[in-house]
Amino acid sequence: MRINVGEVITAMVTPFNENFEVNYNEVEKLTDYLINNGSDTILVAGTTGECPTLTHEEELEILKVVKNVVGNKAKVVMGTGSNSTRTAVESTQKAEKAGADAILSVVPYYNKPSQAGLLEHFGQIAKSTSLPIILYNIPGRTGINMEPETISKLANDYKNIAAVKQSNPNLDLVTEIKIQTPEDFVIYSGDDSLTLPMLSIGAYGVISVASHIIGKDIKQIITEFKSGNISKALELHLKAYPMFKAIFTSPNPIPVKAVLAKKGLVTETVRPPLVKLTTEQKEKLYNSISSYNV
Repeated sequence: MRINVGEVITAMVTPFNENFEVNYNEVEKLTDYLINNGSDTILVAGTTGECPTLTHEEELEILKVVKNVVGNKAKVVMGTGSNSTRTAVESTQKAEKAGADAILSVVPYYNKPSQAGLLEHFGQIAKSTSLPIILYNIPGRTGINMEPETISKLANDYKNIAAVKQSNPNLDLVTEIKIQTPEDFVIYSGDDSLTLPMLSIGAYGVISVASHIIGKDIKQIITEFKSGNISKALELHLKAYPMFKAIFTSPNPIPVKAVLAKKGLVTETVRPPLVKLTTEQKEKLYNSISSYNV
């Protein structure tokens, strides 16, 4: 494989205190919890980490804190994507200097480039770093889909374009990516509920939100599937499915932060324009996942 960051990458939330400042003590606490509960890798400054409201200085400080906690026990990936190619390049270079093991780079959002524009954007990023790059295709947030042909060309032209986080429910596109990309190119599910279906057509693992809460279960789903215990993997998937859906009933990461707060790991504070769940919403969330005794 072109990248060695494991099967379960947790897109970690960013803990804040009641004044909306990054709570670095909770960053340390949560990091330690995650690497002891099924996570192979921590992704910082992703969507779940509320990257749109983090400063670049905060992102780098979170990276450094997480790296210090994990040591050699896990890998750390940093989200360095931007809809400005120059900013994405600069953020990627800073992440490399700060010790990231890989970077996640999202399809440029809002300005809706063409497929040729995506080739130019990611090509410039690839040429600027020696780090492995995980492309992040999430048309629901970016407004455009990165086509399999584009992913294939990038994977063939640049050795360090190593993987894709595919957050598109169209599984035919996953099959097309698998067919068209080199054998050592890695596909990650970008949706917890699609992990098992994507594994069946060639995905390697998941970049997960639910792993904050049921990381060991998600790890076991992947292990059972790859061991040929398909019925056991399905059983675990069906058990986890209500959790997969419940934590996306409001904008991510609001629900998962509420659950983590109930577990005593972080406060549930989110930065505006996101807002915390109402009491009624929290009760509904907790009831829907009551079988997990969080």
